[in-house]
Amino acid sequence: MRTTTPMDRLMSVLDQSLRTVWSAHHASRPTPRPDPEQEAGAPELGEAERRLSGALMRVNHVGEVCAQALYTAQALATRDERLSEQLEEASREETDHLAWTEQRLKELGDRPSLLNPLWYAGAFAIGWGAARLGDRASLGFVIETERQVEQHLDGHLQRLPAHDHASRAIVAQMRDDEIRHAEAAQAAGGIRPPLPARWLMRAAAKVMTATAHRL
Repeated sequence: MRTTTPMDRLMSVLDQSLRTVWSAHHASRPTPRPDPEQEAGAPELGEAERRLSGALMRVNHVGEVCAQALYTAQALATRDERLSEQLEEASREETDHLAWTEQRLKELGDRPSLLNPLWYAGAFAIGWGAARLGDRASLGFVIETERQVEQHLDGHLQRLPAHDHASRAIVAQMRDDEIRHAEAAQAAGGIRPPLPARWLMRAAAKVMTATAHRL
C-alpha cells in the first residue's frame, strides 16, 4: 500500500479548495424538506420576501464555504490522525450544507457570493493559524465557531419569511448539525478561546455576513 506523502495531502487540499469555491456540490443526505402539506398550503413568496430569503441563504452558503476552509486547514495542520479524521468527517457534513444552500439559492433565483474565493482564503488562513496553536486550541476554535454559527442560524430562523418553509427546514437542520459538531469538539478536549479572541471572531463574522448579504 502506497504511503500518503505531504505532497499528496497538499494536492488533495488544493483539489478540495478548488472544488469548494468553483464546483457544484452533491449532498450525501437528502435535502431537508418541510411537511408536504405545510409546503403545499403556503403562499408563494413575494418579490421582497424572495430577495430576503435569497440574501440570507447566500450568507449561509458563505458560512459553509468558510467552514470547509477552516476544517480543511485544521485537518491538514494537525498531527493527530484521529483528530484529522474527526475534522474531515465534519467537513463532509458541511458539504451537505453547501449543496443544500446552493440548491435553495437556485430555487429562489439567486446566486452565491461573488467573493467566495476571498472568504475561503481568509478562513483557511485562520484555520491554519488556530491549528498551529495546538490541538486543544484548534478544537476550541471549532467550539466557538460552531456556537456562533448556531446563534447566527437562530437569527435567520427568526428573519426568514414565516411561510418560506423550504429555507427554514434547511437552516434548522444545519443548526442541529453545528450543535453536534461543537459538542464533539468539546468532548475531544477543546478549550474555548479567550474572550478577546471571541470578540474578534464575532467582529469578523459581522463583516462577512454584512458583505455577503449584498455580494
